[in-house]
This record gives sequence, structure tokens and C-alpha cells, in this order.
Amino acid sequence: MPRPKTTFPTRRAVALGVGGAALAAATGAMLWPKGQAADYPPTTGEMQGFVLLKKPAPVPSEGFFDGDGQRHQFADFMGDVLLVNFWATWCAPCIKEMPSLSRLAASLRGERFRLLAISQDREGKEKAEPFLRDRLGVSNIELFYDPKLTLGREFGLKGLPTTYLIDAKGGLIGGMEGGAEWDGPDAEALIRHILPTSTETEA
Repeated sequence: MPRPKTTFPTRRAVALGVGGAALAAATGAMLWPKGQAADYPPTTGEMQGFVLLKKPAPVPSEGFFDGDGQRHQFADFMGDVLLVNFWATWCAPCIKEMPSLSRLAASLRGERFRLLAISQDREGKEKAEPFLRDRLGVSNIELFYDPKLTLGREFGLKGLPTTYLIDAKGGLIGGMEGGAEWDGPDAEALIRHILPTSTETEA
């Protein structure tokens, strides 16, 4: 019997609703109507469900863990653009989009960009790592764990997969619920738009 889609109670941050409609968040950030957010590329094609915030919002400070059990926070990655993908091994849409996420990471190798896949499997590394590396053959994605689902709850996840974009200064740019083909021109244009310039990197 297939495992039902998990939903989490909303506590704070941005919750993304069905069809890409954005709900007001405890951050207080207001959302632009689709396609009108600042000077970002239009969220069309595979990114049509991506919701952009009017201005960058704070991200949760809750920690998550690497394969060695080391605790991390998003502040540890300041200086790099982050694409944060919440997923699980039992989530069919998550599995479907993983190869495209891996290809996206490969295409942006050498840029100030990191792709963090944060597993929502309660078994943590024991379940997620062999599934991602061996069964799916994905190697370009940094794998982290949230086995108690505390970070997922802080983000107010409504389901999986859910993916967020965080700028190099640690601000939440926006996100989307549901799977996508992430290695297409729409996603790459959105990410490249906020990559730090050489001047910003040197500052």
C-alpha cells in the first residue's frame, strides 16, 4: 500500500499551497503576483509554480545534519546561492526530479552555488544515502538530514518535494511545492540571476 503524502503543521516561514499559490507567512513577507517580482526572469515553463517573494525573507535557524552527524545551519553557507530541496525516498515526485537536480548542480559547478538535498526520512542517512547514491546514481547533490522533521516544520512544509531558493546573503528568495525538471533554461536563468558577481565575491 503506497505511503500517503506527508503534511506538516505550519509554524513559520513560507508555506506554498496547491497550484503554486502562496500563503502569507510568519516572516511577514508579501508575495508579488506571478511574473511581476522585481526584475527576476519570468517564472514560466518548469518554473511556473515558483513563487517569488517581494523581498528576501529570513530563513529558519533550525539545524540539519550531514552524513557525519555534524549540525549545520543555513548561515554556514553564506556567500553561496542555495537551492534547498526537501525530499524523501518514499516520495515518487521527489525521485523523478532528482536526476534533473543532479544535472543542474553539474551545470553550475564552479559557480557560487550549492544544491542541498535535505532528506525527510526518519531513518536518516541509513535510508537516504544508499537510495540516492546507489539506486538513483546521483552524485552531484550534497545530502543532509532532518530525521526529526524539525526543519521541515519550521519551513511549514505542506508536502514533498518542496524546494527553496536562498540568496548568497542568506535571504529566502522564494520556492515551489511539487516536482520540476530543474536542468532546463527556466530554472537556470532564475538561479543565475542571483549568483554573486565577481565584484561581490571579492568584497
